[in-house]
Amino acid sequence: MAHPRESYVALERRAQLPYRWLFWLLIALLAVVVTLRWAGYLLVASNSLPAQAQAAVVLQGSVLSERARVAGALRLLRDGTVSQVLLSVPHETYWGQSVHDAVLRYLERNYGTETASHFVFCETRPNVDSTNQEAEVLIACIHQQGWRSIVVVTSNYHTRRAGWIWRKLLRRTQPQVSFGIDGVSDPDFQPQGWWRNRLYAKTWFYEFTKLVSERVF
Repeated sequence: MAHPRESYVALERRAQLPYRWLFWLLIALLAVVVTLRWAGYLLVASNSLPAQAQAAVVLQGSVLSERARVAGALRLLRDGTVSQVLLSVPHETYWGQSVHDAVLRYLERNYGTETASHFVFCETRPNVDSTNQEAEVLIACIHQQGWRSIVVVTSNYHTRRAGWIWRKLLRRTQPQVSFGIDGVSDPDFQPQGWWRNRLYAKTWFYEFTKLVSERVF
């Protein structure tokens, strides 16, 4: 027969069990709320830009992202922060047309010949399909131009991962080059309320996975 004291303790523990579950449930809900509220900003790395640099370096992206990034580089050019813009472009389109000529015509038509003259093109290889590989090609072009200060222009959600990659590669290959990173607002993602929009959520998951992979591997 159980001792009265032991029976009382067992009953007390059983009575407390629902409250423990409720406590951990509240903790889990709080974690979800915090994740939804702040996880979008995990991808974004704010960085103070230099007062002046020799060139803005525009990274490749989707069609909408590319337009936003070029617009950001043009803003730096017009503000006098940079004097040239390095544009990363593939060597040719799927149909075998030169991307260099098409982009130059586009810039001249939309921004004028004088503005287009400040653009320098860096053609990437067909097998370049990652930020790391693109950075290696662009750093070689930067070395050819003899630049010592640059601003990397990319989408807001790409800034943290791109910053890690560029900082690592420049330290290893071109330590004399100083750089800042400018994250522009992108139609593919907004950090606030990202979980409410299917495209934003897809962008977040895709980029967060690559961010973790970059740090782990």
